[in-house]
Amino acid sequence: MVQKYQSPVRVYKYPFELVMAAYEKRFPTCPEIPVFLGSEILHESRSDDGAIHIIERSCKLNVDAPRLLKKIAGVEYVFFIQKNTVNWKERTLRIEAHNETFANRVVVLETCSYSVHPENEEWTCFEQSASLDIKSFFGFESTVEKIAMKQYTSNIKRGKEVIEHYLKELISQGITFIPRWTPPPVCGQKDEQTPAGGHDADDVPLESGAPGTTKEQTGSSCPPAEAVSPDADKLDADYIERYLGQLTPMQESCLIRLRQWLQETHKGKIPKDEHILRFLRARDFNIDKAREMLCQSLSWRKQYQVDYILQSWRPPALLDEYYTGGWHYQDKDGRPLYILRLGQMDTKGLVKALGEESLLRHVLSINEEGQKRCEENTNTFGHPITSWTCLVDLEGLNMRHLWRPGVKALLRIIEVVEDNYPETLGRLLIVRAPRVFPVLWTLVSPFINENTRQKFLIYSGNNYQGPGGLIDYVDKDVIPDFLGGDCMCTVPEGGLVPKSLYQTEEEPENSDHIRLWTETIYHSASVLRGAPHEIVVEILEGESVITWDFDILKGDVVFSLFHSKRAPETNHKEATLPSTSAAGDNVQLIDKTWVLGVDYSRMESPLVCREGESIQGSHVTRWPGFYILQWKMHGPLPCSGSSLPRVDDVLASLQVSSHKCKLIYYYEVLASKDFRGSMSSLESCNSGFSQLSGATTSSSQSQSSSHISR
Repeated sequence: MVQKYQSPVRVYKYPFELVMAAYEKRFPTCPEIPVFLGSEILHESRSDDGAIHIIERSCKLNVDAPRLLKKIAGVEYVFFIQKNTVNWKERTLRIEAHNETFANRVVVLETCSYSVHPENEEWTCFEQSASLDIKSFFGFESTVEKIAMKQYTSNIKRGKEVIEHYLKELISQGITFIPRWTPPPVCGQKDEQTPAGGHDADDVPLESGAPGTTKEQTGSSCPPAEAVSPDADKLDADYIERYLGQLTPMQESCLIRLRQWLQETHKGKIPKDEHILRFLRARDFNIDKAREMLCQSLSWRKQYQVDYILQSWRPPALLDEYYTGGWHYQDKDGRPLYILRLGQMDTKGLVKALGEESLLRHVLSINEEGQKRCEENTNTFGHPITSWTCLVDLEGLNMRHLWRPGVKALLRIIEVVEDNYPETLGRLLIVRAPRVFPVLWTLVSPFINENTRQKFLIYSGNNYQGPGGLIDYVDKDVIPDFLGGDCMCTVPEGGLVPKSLYQTEEEPENSDHIRLWTETIYHSASVLRGAPHEIVVEILEGESVITWDFDILKGDVVFSLFHSKRAPETNHKEATLPSTSAAGDNVQLIDKTWVLGVDYSRMESPLVCREGESIQGSHVTRWPGFYILQWKMHGPLPCSGSSLPRVDDVLASLQVSSHKCKLIYYYEVLASKDFRGSMSSLESCNSGFSQLSGATTSSSQSQSSSHISR
């Protein structure tokens, strides 16, 4: 594999001619660069007017390699051929170098250039690129590659320090100005110009002396340095340090190469440098993996118009009231601080009332806002800030947060954020973690990147107070009042979302955007008198678990579970694929000719479900076959003899006789080994917001349970 390197633009705040004088002090030997043992001029030539000067040298280097490797290779030193081409008229120097030693086994190519700064002609820019291709090396290819890359990168920044060392040496000698090149006088014309600063050009250790102007120029007289604009085609080293942070030479190279690749190939908007850098960090600066991840994200952003989400997304009023999260100043490092009172959030109610699409878009808008705040804080505090801190308060967390559909929605949101907003979380502070938290952490942590998990700090009880707690990361005057601080926090306190606000598929969101969430967790159904709604689940193995969770939004229904060895037939093929069924669909699967106890059998005793109730339950199957979940309209039981129907049944019958019942439901099939003992099962429905009553039914043929939450 060919290793490549590309440097950022490094700026010397001195004129080109003075930098060239400092550069020539490196030859023939340079004590400041220990590996450089000496050089010998092989060829030298000049143009007739002296504007172009070419020197070709043989350079002797001492490679810091194990003695055994040198002995196997049979060499003590390596030689490079370096060709320098100075164009005094254009004020450029181009350096081309390649290895002479082991040229048939290893190919090293390097190109460097010095040129005038495009925005300030009294400054000089330096760029460097190189490639290493090890074809074969006595079976030590990997070792040689590591040694070469390590030594090369260690000398990259050293090169700039050496030039600056010789610049200071020149200035200490009183040489502060080198005249620019001018064309030689025509025949018979006397040159009356003299160099300024009290020095002839011949006194300066340049490759070519030439008459110059009389304008005095010094490095100290230059205006203050300003970083090159982030929108420029090339990145300036000072800009990287100021806005992106300290990077190693190879990290800088990866950023520049990936940025150049995007400029050459990407047709859309080029992401900002800090955004590109996040993807490189997420893939440990493996440029191929980072490129793949970034391209997928850019395609995703374009498809769903995420770049415009801050302008187009307006959170529903329900989110403003019940979503317990918001921005709150910044931490001690200047990172934006986001507070999430997860324990106080009715996640189940929000999913059922708003749907997964709205919650996902809201989370994306938070991430987009976070990136915007990072940029603002970078400018405000004067140092790079590329991530934010999240403070999560888990007081009130209980089993309702481990409700399985909610966990699935959370994992989906984590997946989207991990794929498209890598390395945006600088630190996650989790406080007041209850005893149930390890269960949630066990479910969620496998889906979180290892680099992200290392940023988590978890405090149980009141351990967040005092030294080692929040005070180490957040200023005391910023700690929220509900955590014992003095700062009033405007984050909503949350609460129970009214069930009257739960949404059905018959009530789609009014939006022109493409849906981010193509498959919904909950599906809606209508139940009519004499027309129950039924879904079929095929079980291939006996030991499986069917789980369900549904809410009765209107009317009263009776829920039943049946088993059949025969596959039910229906004209509605989408009945087995609820995600593709029409809104408010009503599907009947049990044929009218089927006989209960012959063609199919009952697995669960009928469960009467009243309007407004939430039901969660499960059934452990014992045989393969087809299991049918049925919801039918509840009516009065038939009278026998002198018995009279119950008053409640009569009233219920009158209430719904002319209306259909509505419900939203979710179901899933799990392997029994994944379900037993799982705290994320649908049996985990206890809620601090609700008064619960349990109704458990069972049969001799199965293990099952259902819970009702009113």
